[in-house]
Amino acid sequence: MKKMFWIVAAVAAITALTGCTNWEQKYKALDVEHQNLKGLYDNCTASLDSASAEKAQLGQQLSQSQRTIDELQKQISTEKKPADKVTGFEGMDVSVDAAAGTITVTLPNEILFTPGQATLRKSEISELNKIQSVLQERYGGKVIDVVGHTDSDPIVKTAKLWKDNWELSAERALTVLRYMVSHGTPSKEIRAVACGESRPVAPNSSASGKAKNRRVEVVVHMR
Repeated sequence: MKKMFWIVAAVAAITALTGCTNWEQKYKALDVEHQNLKGLYDNCTASLDSASAEKAQLGQQLSQSQRTIDELQKQISTEKKPADKVTGFEGMDVSVDAAAGTITVTLPNEILFTPGQATLRKSEISELNKIQSVLQERYGGKVIDVVGHTDSDPIVKTAKLWKDNWELSAERALTVLRYMVSHGTPSKEIRAVACGESRPVAPNSSASGKAKNRRVEVVVHMR
């Protein structure tokens, strides 16, 4: 009987020790999980704080940019000042769209390219240099689009070079973009866009209308 008592006592002691070990393991596992969750929480909090600060900074920049574009529009509409002078692109075809937050400089293709080609006329590169200078002085950090346009005439004489007007307008936009990047415009701030004949500014039924539609636009995004 005494022997049986000690056997039962030993089993109870082993069970108690085993149970203690299991609780200790569970505690350690929960503690590790707690520390991991705490680390994730701290990281999320830091990210949110950083995002909040960045959002506030971007908001200030956006407000400043909007004030600038509104002021330009005011000078053009109310004070009757020429768009090229108030924007800095003097002597050029310039338009300001306050609603879109953009300044657009339009260059006829005849100034930049020979018909059906996408190679810059060396004699007219000064136009791009002037645009480049104004961008660097007054619009640094702004996103710039170089947009190529054509008239509606199908490509005939240079059909071996270009599949269609989309391709021609794309290559012309890229040519201008590459020139500007090679002369100091950060590549992260500039994009090339091809519109082909899809966005005419005049009827393609006349020679003068077609001439207006054949163009490259340098669009500065103020916000």
